[in-house]
Amino acid sequence: MSGRTTASAVAARAPRAMARLLVELWRIVAGAVRGVWLFGESWLLDSKKSLYGIAVTRILLGLTGIGLLLTNFSSRLYTFGSGSAWNGEAAEPVSEFPKIWLFSWFDRVRLDDTLFTVLYLVLLALAVLFTIGWRFKVVLPVYFVLWISFIEMNDAVGDQGDNMYRIVLLLLFFADPAARWSLDARRRARNGDRTILPREISTLLHNLALVALTAQVCFVYASGGLYKAGGEPWSGGYAVYAPLMTERFGTWPVLSDLVTAWGPAVTIASWGSIILQIAFPFMLLSRPTRIIALFGIMSFHIGIGVLMGLPWFSLAMIGIDFIFIRDRTWRRALELVRTSFREEPRPGDMSSTDNALDDRDDADLSGRDKSSARVLSKA
Repeated sequence: MSGRTTASAVAARAPRAMARLLVELWRIVAGAVRGVWLFGESWLLDSKKSLYGIAVTRILLGLTGIGLLLTNFSSRLYTFGSGSAWNGEAAEPVSEFPKIWLFSWFDRVRLDDTLFTVLYLVLLALAVLFTIGWRFKVVLPVYFVLWISFIEMNDAVGDQGDNMYRIVLLLLFFADPAARWSLDARRRARNGDRTILPREISTLLHNLALVALTAQVCFVYASGGLYKAGGEPWSGGYAVYAPLMTERFGTWPVLSDLVTAWGPAVTIASWGSIILQIAFPFMLLSRPTRIIALFGIMSFHIGIGVLMGLPWFSLAMIGIDFIFIRDRTWRRALELVRTSFREEPRPGDMSSTDNALDDRDDADLSGRDKSSARVLSKA
């Protein structure tokens, strides 16, 4: 009789206990969602992230453009101009870009050597202005249009680095790559940081551009690693050997023979690149693994640039990877360099400019941090 009474009492209390559990579970889930929402809102709106890293990206992308244009200057007419008419692209371009009027500037003057050279030099001057960050928001659209117009002239000499370069230039429209280490940064420190858009909108667009850049880089590395893993040369561990033995990519035969002389090293390099590329997105989640990932992927690109003779592709990819280095790391490195050389920054140099901008950002953030703290405390 007592057993039946106990069972009936438990059955009577079960719905109420389940309701309490569901309410508590809902509170936990809602609190977690709210915390993630507040963190994301704070990360996107409080301040612009990776200003130093994306400034390095701007500089290295600009140097990539300068280097490619200078190294091809002597052969510009044969590779891209009137001397390349034999490949048929003057009559019918392979790429779709020259068929779009906005990106057809170089295609229009392809057969006129004088106009082609003038436009080539204009593009080179724009690459210099892009690198030093002079009136960046004005220079970037013009550089973007002329660069695509130029690089899509001869499909046979292009590579996948051209696609990544174009995507990054497009995303830089929404970011602020000239906020550090640029002539624009000097002008802002002198005249104040005035923007057309409200500061919150400008900050949001900058950080969303970083998110898009991160997603693009992770997709490129992970998809490339998965594609390699499905190929016999890579899974067999000898993929690094084959291209270094060809005339096209074996730029330094003696160095290629030295690198590939020991079989296990070739296998380690082949399998290691697959593992690194697939694991790269996950290694970004913590600082220790992020350091390993960046060191490994930059070494990977340096190897491609030196051994396979693709310096501009490698330089562009290394420049993009710098967005993953935090501003506090750059500040510590700069402070270490200044301390080592024992030089006091002069009022007009880049270091004092960066310090002034950092102080202004810290002042802006102090008020926002207090308001964020109040919101989180209420949460």
